[in-house]
Amino acid sequence: MNCRRWGIAEMRKWGATALAAVLLGLAPAASAGEASGLPLPRFVSLRSDEVNLRAGPGQRYPIDWIYSRKDLPVEVIAEFEAWRKIRDWQGTEGWLHQSMLSGRRMMVVMGGQRTLRAGDSENADALALVEPGVLGRLLQCPRNRDFCRVEINQIQGWFKRDEIWGVYKGEWIE
Repeated sequence: MNCRRWGIAEMRKWGATALAAVLLGLAPAASAGEASGLPLPRFVSLRSDEVNLRAGPGQRYPIDWIYSRKDLPVEVIAEFEAWRKIRDWQGTEGWLHQSMLSGRRMMVVMGGQRTLRAGDSENADALALVEPGVLGRLLQCPRNRDFCRVEINQIQGWFKRDEIWGVYKGEWIE
């Protein structure tokens, strides 16, 4: 009788251990399946006109900020399951759900008033004077060039890389 009880208790113990091992073995695979696998950091943009920036990766965390600017470029600096920690052009950081992000590359004008040029040189004709904080679509940043081609209000032109936020120093976009 004692052997039989010991056998059932042992089976329960081993069964629980085996179940825990299986669950632990599956947990990293499930987390990895939800992570994007894309490089960090990287630039993306906001998909909606209203996006909640939270203090942590989940709906239970308080909302610290509400963005109301669709296409605003943000930098993904960390990932946790379906949540992305982002940084905006002013340095604000927080978490938002991946569904609120788009892969569309955008840029924002930095510093003072900038000249949008017709070509990729400082001698190219001026197309427009653009105020800081203006958003535009990032179209091209050729390899080994200091300028990027952008589109602002259906006007295409060129800015120096250091005049915009939304592209890394050595990054090229074709």
